[in-house]
Amino acid sequence: MRKITLSNGNTVEVECLSCALTSGLIEPDGGVVIETEHFHAHQDVAYPIKGLIILASKRHIKCFDELTEEEKLDYINILTKIRKAQRDVLGIEHVYYFYNEDTTHHFHTWMVPRYEWMVEFGRSVESVRPALLHARNEMNDEENVEKVMEAIGLLTNYLNG
Repeated sequence: MRKITLSNGNTVEVECLSCALTSGLIEPDGGVVIETEHFHAHQDVAYPIKGLIILASKRHIKCFDELTEEEKLDYINILTKIRKAQRDVLGIEHVYYFYNEDTTHHFHTWMVPRYEWMVEFGRSVESVRPALLHARNEMNDEENVEKVMEAIGLLTNYLNG
């Protein structure tokens, strides 16, 4: 079991966070943004940043080369729909994408928006981790969480409407 600290400060113990989220065992703040037969998208549960979406496979796999042909098509289609929604609904111009096979849980892609407040941490990939930690430690107030929840609703409505 792994102990995970959520953005709201609560901790959960799970074997695999992605499995717990995609199966509905844990409900992400704001609910599911969009779901397909093979993938589940939700606001990142650890960092309160508007539009920071995790796209996770429902099947417990770790690598791109484990995706079936159907899953590959579904993945790229849903990824591009979410990205379009980030731009159209939230005005997000730049996104960092992270996919990691050196993980204790399963296949997922982080879609990390780039906001002006992040500039103080730099402009490279190395700047993302400090920005994420800043969000968790300094932006977990009621006002920002309300904005994150509003963004989840806007994305969800756009993608499912």
